[in-house]
Amino acid sequence: MAVPHATSLRRAPVQRRSAERLTRILDACAALLDEVGYDALSTRAVAERAGVPIGSVYRFFGNKRQMAGALALRNLNRYTERVTGRLEETRKGDWRAAMDVVLDEYLSMKRTAPGFCLVDFGNQIPIGTRQSAPNTRVADRFTDLLSGHLGRTPDDELRRVFLVAVESADTLVQLAFRMDPRGDAAIIAETRELLRAYLSRVLD
Repeated sequence: MAVPHATSLRRAPVQRRSAERLTRILDACAALLDEVGYDALSTRAVAERAGVPIGSVYRFFGNKRQMAGALALRNLNRYTERVTGRLEETRKGDWRAAMDVVLDEYLSMKRTAPGFCLVDFGNQIPIGTRQSAPNTRVADRFTDLLSGHLGRTPDDELRRVFLVAVESADTLVQLAFRMDPRGDAAIIAETRELLRAYLSRVLD
């Protein structure tokens, strides 16, 4: 299981027992986000749900915002693992198939991953700064992940293209899930067509 990047934690887990405790804390945080929302979330409630002393939560996180940030990074790591696995099954250079994988795996996590609809990669809660905004982090991850698969150089142009695509898709997918808890099918279809039309200018 990928552990959130050490910079999102007060103290990175070293021993296996500590890593398992961190996993329980983040699992509890995700479940409670679905049940009570971010505003009502508390570190004490997370500790009780995880079955750990409150001091264990504060060992890793100073507040619930930092905890949500770590959950967002874990979500991004898990999402990257899922996309990477699926890309191995697609033909190299086929950017349309790669785009479908990227969008489909995101939609799957929106529908099934605990806490994801409220936190996803950090977009829904202001946990980052302008210099490390969640969508910039996601676009950079896509550039590094997809450039080799597509036979492209991971240059500034490709990063900009992916950032525009991520920002556009993020806005439209949020709209789709506001319209329907499972994601409005018509809006998702329009999102897919918009991404194909935009990316074809650069990737064809």
